[in-house]
Order: sequence, then C-alpha cells, then structure tokens
Amino acid sequence: MLRMLNFIKVLGLLIWVVLGFSSCATIQLGPSMGPLEETVLQGEGPEKVLLLEVQGLINNQKDRSFSGSTTALGMVEWVQENISRAEKDEYVKALLIKINSPGGTVTASDIILHELLQFKKRKNIPIYVHIMDLAASGGYYVALAGDEIIAHPTSLVGSIGVIAFKVNLKNLMGKIGVEWEIVKSADKKDFMSPFRPFTDEERGYFQNTIDLFHNRFVSVITENRSKLNLHEVQSLADGRVFDSEQAVKLKLIDGIGYISDTVERIKTDLEISELQIVTYHREGDYKTNLYSLYPQTPTLNLFNLDLGLDKSSLSPLFSYLWAP
Repeated sequence: MLRMLNFIKVLGLLIWVVLGFSSCATIQLGPSMGPLEETVLQGEGPEKVLLLEVQGLINNQKDRSFSGSTTALGMVEWVQENISRAEKDEYVKALLIKINSPGGTVTASDIILHELLQFKKRKNIPIYVHIMDLAASGGYYVALAGDEIIAHPTSLVGSIGVIAFKVNLKNLMGKIGVEWEIVKSADKKDFMSPFRPFTDEERGYFQNTIDLFHNRFVSVITENRSKLNLHEVQSLADGRVFDSEQAVKLKLIDGIGYISDTVERIKTDLEISELQIVTYHREGDYKTNLYSLYPQTPTLNLFNLDLGLDKSSLSPLFSYLWAP
C-alpha cells in the first residue's frame, strides 16, 4: 500500500510538472531536425564545390519520428534547402550532383530538375553530374540539369519512359465473397478503383496521360542535351537501360570516369587549382568523403509504392521509374 501511495505521488508530481511547463515550453519526444551544417570533404582554398546527393527513390515524402516530428525532409524540399543555402555563399563556384537512383514520381523529378535549372541560371555557375550505380528514368531526368554528365564505368543509364500501377482485385473479392459498392456522379469517377478493371475507353484515357508525360520526358532531354535531336531521343525512349559505354556513344552522357576524375575536371574547367568539396548535413549524418552515403537512403520497393489502395493519398501514381 505504501509503495502504491508513493507511486501515485510521483505520478502526480510528473503530471504537475508537464502541465505547469506546457504553457511556456515545448516538450520534444524523439529526434527532430537540426540546422544544416557545412562539412569539408576534401580540398583547400576559399572556393567551393557543393556536393549534392540524389540517392534512392525520388519523391517528396518526409521521414517522421514516432511522435510525428519531421526527422528528414522530402527530397524536393531537401534539394531546395541545399541550393537556397548555396545561393547565398559567394564562394560556391560549382554544383556537383552525385546520382544513384532508379527514378521516382513524375512530379518530384520534374520539380527537382526545375529547381536545379533555376538555381544554375540565378547563380550563374556550372552543374556537373556524376552517376554512380544507376541514373534511370527520373534519375536521368534530374541528371539533365548537368552541363556535363559523367558516369562511373559500371553505371546503368536510361530507362526513358513512364510507368503507373493499378491493382485489380475484382476476382479476389469475388472468391472471398466481398463486393465493393460505390455511388458516383459519373461512370468514369472511379476508373482507378482497384475493385474493377478498366474499360477500353478508360484504358485509352489512361494511356493518353502516360503518353503526355512520356512526350514531356523526350522534350526535356532534347532541350537539355544539345548533342541529341528529337528523332534520336525518340529512338532511345523505349525504356531500355544502357551501360556507360553505350550511353556515351548514344550521347546520353558526356564521359566515363570516377568521381575523383570529375572533381579534377571541374578544377580544370574553372581554372582553379585548389577547391574545397563541401556538403551540407545535419547532426548525426555520416559524411566523411566523396563516397560516403547518408544513413537514410530510400530503397526501391514496389510493395511500398501507392497502388491506389491508400485512399488518404493521391492516386494514380505516375512515375519516371525503372521497375525491372
């Protein structure tokens, strides 16, 4: 009994402390984001090259802690935050983007490319892209911001095209004796529903949207790769991926080398013998050299893609994504 009374007293005291301070303080449960900090990865001198990493699935989904606080920005916000800081630093003379991505959503890929091109225009500095394992579909779309695109000798490049997913659960629902009743204002209102198949007419509408995004992809490549004309890009835009040597011959990239070679290329182009390679990070991120990866790197998992089952999110999900 005495122990119980002591426990109640302690619990009451804790509640009083929480209530007493809740009006003048914020109690943080779990991790949260700190400010961006600059880290020098290598080099000396006042002039800098900012290393920006596009790693994993391209989307704008935030990471959150169990308490709901944001622990990592979505990729679109993260890229914008980095280039906004770089724009204020007069010593940043070039941007080096390291890409290792199978692509992602159409909109996220398009926004990132737009932000990078606008940054390059405002800051009037060159952008170099170095491809690691993969720059496929949306990954290659983002790479088009580069004045030069260099790939690792064993990289894969391409997969120019659009993909979208729709699950059809009609037969499964029939087998387990479940029917899905929908009241709608027009017959096309639920054409992305997973509980019925497309009609031929609806499939045509869906294909038209896919073709629209595909044509945009082709146009963006033509606009940003002066070595390629529209006909050449159209002949490559069938979803194939190419190895580095093929990509050079097809003029999708400008050269092959290691990231250290790209750094030396930047020094030569800028006519600056000493350059710092810097990156922006938050406390807890592991980044010590050009090959380091951030701890939170999205991986491609088709089971995690929105297939239209989650009604709290927008669907369908159109993607510039390599999904072998």
